[in-house]
Amino acid sequence: MTAGRVTLKTMTAEHLTDAVELSRHVGWPHRREDWELMQSLSQGVVVQEGERVVGTILMTPYGGDAATVNMVIVDAAMRGRGLGRKLMEEALARAGRRICYLVATQEGLPLYEKLGFAATGTIVQHQGRAPSVDTPAHVSWGDDRDHARLVVLDRAAFGHDRSALMCSLRERAKFAVVRDAGDVQAFAAIRRFGRGLVIGPVVARKLHEARCLVDFLLADSAGELVRIDTDESTDLGEWLTRRGLAHVGGGITMRRTAGEPKNEPTPHRTYALVSQALG
Repeated sequence: MTAGRVTLKTMTAEHLTDAVELSRHVGWPHRREDWELMQSLSQGVVVQEGERVVGTILMTPYGGDAATVNMVIVDAAMRGRGLGRKLMEEALARAGRRICYLVATQEGLPLYEKLGFAATGTIVQHQGRAPSVDTPAHVSWGDDRDHARLVVLDRAAFGHDRSALMCSLRERAKFAVVRDAGDVQAFAAIRRFGRGLVIGPVVARKLHEARCLVDFLLADSAGELVRIDTDESTDLGEWLTRRGLAHVGGGITMRRTAGEPKNEPTPHRTYALVSQALG
Protein backbone atom coordinates (compact mmCIF):
# COMPACT_ATOMS: atom_id res chain seq x y z
CA MET A 1 0.00 0.00 0.00
CA THR A 2 1.36 3.40 -0.97
CA ALA A 3 -0.37 6.73 -0.30
CA GLY A 4 1.93 9.63 -1.03
CA ARG A 5 5.05 9.06 1.03
CA VAL A 6 3.32 6.58 3.38
CA THR A 7 4.13 2.88 2.82
CA LEU A 8 3.54 -0.47 4.55
CA LYS A 9 6.58 -2.72 4.86
CA THR A 10 7.46 -6.01 6.55
CA MET A 11 9.12 -5.28 9.88
CA THR A 12 12.79 -6.16 10.17
CA ALA A 13 15.45 -5.63 12.83
CA GLU A 14 16.36 -2.29 11.23
CA HIS A 15 12.95 -0.91 12.26
CA LEU A 16 13.28 -1.75 15.95
CA THR A 17 14.99 1.46 17.07
CA ASP A 18 12.08 3.50 15.71
CA ALA A 19 9.57 0.99 17.09
CA VAL A 20 11.01 1.34 20.60
CA GLU A 21 10.74 5.13 20.35
CA LEU A 22 7.19 4.90 19.07
CA SER A 23 6.14 2.68 21.99
CA ARG A 24 7.75 5.11 24.45
CA HIS A 25 5.70 7.95 22.99
CA VAL A 26 2.48 6.09 23.90
CA GLY A 27 3.74 5.36 27.42
CA TRP A 28 4.67 1.70 27.01
CA PRO A 29 7.78 0.48 28.90
CA HIS A 30 9.15 -1.92 26.26
CA ARG A 31 12.92 -2.06 25.90
CA ARG A 32 14.63 -3.01 22.66
CA GLU A 33 15.14 -6.49 24.15
CA ASP A 34 11.37 -6.80 24.65
CA TRP A 35 10.70 -5.79 21.05
CA GLU A 36 13.37 -8.23 19.84
CA LEU A 37 11.66 -11.12 21.65
CA MET A 38 8.28 -10.34 20.14
CA GLN A 39 9.59 -9.61 16.66
CA SER A 40 11.51 -12.91 16.63
CA LEU A 41 8.24 -14.79 17.22
CA SER A 42 6.04 -12.71 14.93
CA GLN A 43 5.27 -11.44 11.49
CA GLY A 44 5.45 -7.67 11.81
CA VAL A 45 4.44 -4.73 9.64
CA VAL A 46 5.44 -1.07 9.88
CA VAL A 47 4.02 2.08 8.37
CA GLN A 48 6.69 4.47 7.17
CA GLU A 49 6.43 8.12 6.22
CA GLY A 50 9.56 8.47 4.16
CA GLU A 51 12.14 6.61 6.26
CA ARG A 52 10.41 7.25 9.60
CA VAL A 53 8.36 4.49 11.25
CA VAL A 54 4.96 5.94 12.20
CA GLY A 55 3.03 2.72 12.88
CA THR A 56 3.59 -0.90 13.92
CA ILE A 57 1.73 -4.17 14.32
CA LEU A 58 2.74 -7.76 15.08
CA MET A 59 0.92 -11.01 14.33
CA THR A 60 2.32 -13.73 16.59
CA PRO A 61 1.29 -17.22 15.37
CA TYR A 62 0.76 -20.10 17.78
CA GLY A 63 0.88 -23.25 15.71
CA GLY A 64 -1.41 -23.29 12.70
CA ASP A 65 -4.66 -22.45 14.47
CA ALA A 66 -4.15 -19.34 16.64
CA ALA A 67 -2.38 -16.00 16.84
CA THR A 68 -2.23 -12.84 18.90
CA VAL A 69 -2.34 -9.41 17.26
CA ASN A 70 -0.28 -6.95 19.24
CA MET A 71 1.92 -3.84 19.41
CA VAL A 72 -0.66 -1.88 17.40
CA ILE A 73 0.70 1.68 17.47
CA VAL A 74 0.11 4.69 15.21
CA ASP A 75 2.01 7.93 15.78
CA ALA A 76 -0.32 10.58 17.25
CA ALA A 77 0.40 12.96 14.37
CA MET A 78 -0.69 10.30 11.82
CA ARG A 79 -4.01 9.29 13.36
CA GLY A 80 -7.28 9.82 11.54
CA ARG A 81 -5.86 8.59 8.23
CA GLY A 82 -7.02 4.99 8.49
CA LEU A 83 -3.55 3.60 9.18
CA GLY A 84 -4.68 1.54 12.18
CA ARG A 85 -7.27 -0.23 10.05
CA LYS A 86 -4.76 -0.88 7.25
CA LEU A 87 -2.30 -2.36 9.76
CA MET A 88 -5.01 -4.58 11.24
CA GLU A 89 -6.14 -5.77 7.82
CA GLU A 90 -2.54 -6.66 6.94
CA ALA A 91 -2.04 -8.57 10.19
CA LEU A 92 -5.31 -10.47 9.78
CA ALA A 93 -4.41 -11.36 6.20
CA ARG A 94 -1.17 -12.86 7.49
CA ALA A 95 -3.03 -14.73 10.22
CA GLY A 96 -5.23 -16.42 7.62
CA ARG A 97 -7.84 -18.72 9.17
CA ARG A 98 -6.28 -18.67 12.64
CA ILE A 99 -8.30 -17.69 15.69
CA CYS A 100 -6.96 -14.24 16.61
CA TYR A 101 -6.70 -12.80 20.11
CA LEU A 102 -5.83 -9.31 21.27
CA VAL A 103 -6.06 -7.03 24.29
CA ALA A 104 -7.80 -3.77 23.38
CA THR A 105 -7.95 -0.30 24.85
CA GLN A 106 -11.29 1.48 24.97
CA GLU A 107 -9.98 3.70 22.15
CA GLY A 108 -9.30 0.73 19.87
CA LEU A 109 -12.46 -1.20 20.69
CA PRO A 110 -14.70 0.20 17.89
CA LEU A 111 -12.17 -0.66 15.15
CA TYR A 112 -11.66 -4.19 16.42
CA GLU A 113 -15.39 -4.80 16.64
CA LYS A 114 -15.79 -3.67 13.02
CA LEU A 115 -13.14 -6.21 12.05
CA GLY A 116 -15.05 -9.07 13.67
CA PHE A 117 -13.54 -9.21 17.16
CA ALA A 118 -15.79 -9.76 20.18
CA ALA A 119 -14.99 -8.92 23.80
CA THR A 120 -14.38 -11.97 26.01
CA GLY A 121 -13.10 -10.56 29.32
CA THR A 122 -10.96 -8.02 31.14
CA ILE A 123 -7.23 -7.98 31.87
CA VAL A 124 -6.03 -6.21 35.01
CA GLN A 125 -2.42 -5.09 35.32
CA HIS A 126 -0.85 -5.03 38.79
CA GLN A 127 2.50 -3.44 39.56
CA GLY A 128 4.64 -2.48 42.53
CA ARG A 129 7.72 -3.29 44.56
CA ALA A 130 7.87 -6.97 45.43
CA PRO A 131 7.16 -7.36 49.15
CA SER A 132 9.14 -9.50 51.55
CA VAL A 133 7.02 -12.63 51.93
CA ASP A 134 7.62 -16.16 53.19
CA THR A 135 8.84 -18.65 50.61
CA PRO A 136 6.31 -21.48 50.13
CA ALA A 137 7.98 -24.75 51.07
CA HIS A 138 6.42 -26.87 48.32
CA VAL A 139 7.57 -24.60 45.43
CA SER A 140 11.05 -24.92 43.96
CA TRP A 141 13.09 -23.77 40.98
CA GLY A 142 12.70 -25.69 37.74
CA ASP A 143 15.55 -26.67 35.45
CA ASP A 144 16.11 -27.50 31.77
CA ARG A 145 14.87 -31.06 32.27
CA ASP A 146 11.41 -29.66 33.01
CA HIS A 147 11.07 -27.76 29.72
CA ALA A 148 9.07 -30.35 27.77
CA ARG A 149 6.61 -30.70 30.65
CA LEU A 150 6.18 -26.90 30.89
CA VAL A 151 5.30 -26.78 27.18
CA VAL A 152 2.65 -29.46 27.72
CA LEU A 153 1.12 -27.62 30.70
CA ASP A 154 1.13 -24.28 28.89
CA ARG A 155 -0.65 -25.79 25.92
CA ALA A 156 -3.24 -27.43 28.17
CA ALA A 157 -3.98 -24.14 29.94
CA PHE A 158 -3.81 -21.77 26.95
CA GLY A 159 -5.44 -24.13 24.46
CA HIS A 160 -2.91 -23.67 21.64
CA ASP A 161 0.68 -24.66 20.84
CA ARG A 162 3.08 -22.00 22.14
CA SER A 163 6.22 -24.13 21.99
CA ALA A 164 8.19 -21.45 20.09
CA LEU A 165 7.32 -18.89 22.74
CA MET A 166 8.20 -21.30 25.53
CA CYS A 167 11.59 -21.96 23.90
CA SER A 168 12.27 -18.23 23.88
CA LEU A 169 11.25 -17.93 27.53
CA ARG A 170 13.55 -20.84 28.37
CA GLU A 171 16.47 -18.58 27.42
CA ARG A 172 15.19 -15.46 29.20
CA ALA A 173 13.20 -16.52 32.26
CA LYS A 174 13.48 -18.42 35.52
CA PHE A 175 10.77 -20.93 36.33
CA ALA A 176 9.22 -21.82 39.67
CA VAL A 177 7.47 -25.21 39.77
CA VAL A 178 5.20 -27.33 41.92
CA ARG A 179 5.91 -31.07 41.76
CA ASP A 180 3.66 -33.99 42.65
CA ALA A 181 5.46 -37.33 42.95
CA GLY A 182 8.39 -35.79 41.08
CA ASP A 183 6.33 -34.54 38.12
CA VAL A 184 5.76 -30.82 37.48
CA GLN A 185 2.07 -29.95 37.85
CA ALA A 186 2.19 -26.13 37.95
CA PHE A 187 4.68 -23.41 37.08
CA ALA A 188 5.36 -19.69 36.87
CA ALA A 189 7.99 -17.70 34.98
CA ILE A 190 9.75 -14.44 35.83
CA ARG A 191 11.95 -12.37 33.52
CA ARG A 192 13.25 -8.87 32.86
CA PHE A 193 10.73 -6.65 31.09
CA GLY A 194 10.33 -2.90 30.76
CA ARG A 195 11.40 -1.08 33.91
CA GLY A 196 11.64 -4.18 36.10
CA LEU A 197 10.38 -7.76 36.16
CA VAL A 198 7.23 -9.46 34.88
CA ILE A 199 5.73 -12.65 36.32
CA GLY A 200 3.97 -14.81 33.74
CA PRO A 201 2.81 -17.15 32.54
CA VAL A 202 1.45 -18.65 35.74
CA VAL A 203 -0.17 -22.03 35.05
CA ALA A 204 -1.80 -23.79 37.98
CA ARG A 205 -4.66 -26.12 38.95
CA LYS A 206 -6.24 -23.82 41.52
CA LEU A 207 -6.01 -20.28 42.85
CA HIS A 208 -4.09 -21.20 46.00
CA GLU A 209 -1.44 -22.95 43.91
CA ALA A 210 -1.10 -19.88 41.68
CA ARG A 211 -0.68 -17.64 44.73
CA CYS A 212 2.06 -19.88 46.12
CA LEU A 213 3.96 -19.76 42.82
CA VAL A 214 3.71 -15.96 42.75
CA ASP A 215 4.81 -15.69 46.39
CA PHE A 216 7.86 -17.84 45.64
CA LEU A 217 8.90 -15.42 42.88
CA LEU A 218 8.07 -12.32 44.95
CA ALA A 219 10.20 -13.63 47.82
CA ASP A 220 13.13 -14.03 45.43
CA SER A 221 12.61 -10.51 44.01
CA ALA A 222 11.91 -8.47 47.17
CA GLY A 223 12.26 -4.74 46.50
CA GLU A 224 12.24 -5.05 42.71
CA LEU A 225 9.55 -3.48 40.51
CA VAL A 226 7.26 -6.35 39.48
CA ARG A 227 4.34 -6.48 37.04
CA ILE A 228 1.65 -9.15 36.67
CA ASP A 229 -1.18 -9.19 34.10
CA THR A 230 -4.12 -11.44 34.97
CA ASP A 231 -7.61 -12.04 33.70
CA GLU A 232 -10.17 -10.52 36.05
CA SER A 233 -12.05 -13.83 36.17
CA THR A 234 -9.14 -15.62 37.90
CA ASP A 235 -9.76 -13.67 41.15
CA LEU A 236 -6.00 -13.26 41.55
CA GLY A 237 -6.19 -9.46 41.33
CA GLU A 238 -7.62 -8.69 44.78
CA TRP A 239 -4.91 -10.82 46.41
CA LEU A 240 -2.20 -9.06 44.38
CA THR A 241 -3.50 -5.73 45.66
CA ARG A 242 -3.20 -6.99 49.23
CA ARG A 243 0.36 -8.02 48.41
CA GLY A 244 1.10 -4.38 47.54
CA LEU A 245 0.92 -4.68 43.75
CA ALA A 246 -1.53 -1.95 42.80
CA HIS A 247 -4.07 -2.17 39.98
CA VAL A 248 -2.55 0.24 37.44
CA GLY A 249 -4.43 -0.47 34.22
CA GLY A 250 -5.50 -3.23 31.92
CA GLY A 251 -7.49 -3.89 28.78
CA ILE A 252 -10.30 -5.82 27.13
CA THR A 253 -9.60 -9.33 25.84
CA MET A 254 -11.05 -9.95 22.37
CA ARG A 255 -11.27 -12.90 20.00
CA ARG A 256 -11.96 -13.19 16.27
CA THR A 257 -13.10 -16.62 15.14
CA ALA A 258 -15.84 -18.35 13.17
CA GLY A 259 -16.73 -20.49 16.18
CA GLU A 260 -15.78 -21.35 19.74
CA PRO A 261 -12.27 -22.78 20.28
CA LYS A 262 -12.46 -26.52 20.98
CA ASN A 263 -10.21 -27.03 24.00
CA GLU A 264 -9.81 -30.34 25.78
CA PRO A 265 -10.97 -30.42 29.42
CA THR A 266 -8.06 -29.71 31.78
CA PRO A 267 -7.60 -28.84 35.45
CA HIS A 268 -4.96 -26.28 34.46
CA ARG A 269 -5.59 -22.58 33.95
CA THR A 270 -3.48 -19.58 32.99
CA TYR A 271 -3.57 -17.27 36.03
CA ALA A 272 -1.13 -14.69 34.66
CA LEU A 273 -0.20 -13.79 31.10
CA VAL A 274 3.23 -13.84 29.51
CA SER A 275 2.29 -10.25 28.59
CA GLN A 276 -0.75 -8.46 27.24
CA ALA A 277 0.85 -8.72 23.79
CA LEU A 278 1.57 -12.45 23.88
CA GLY A 279 -1.31 -13.75 25.99
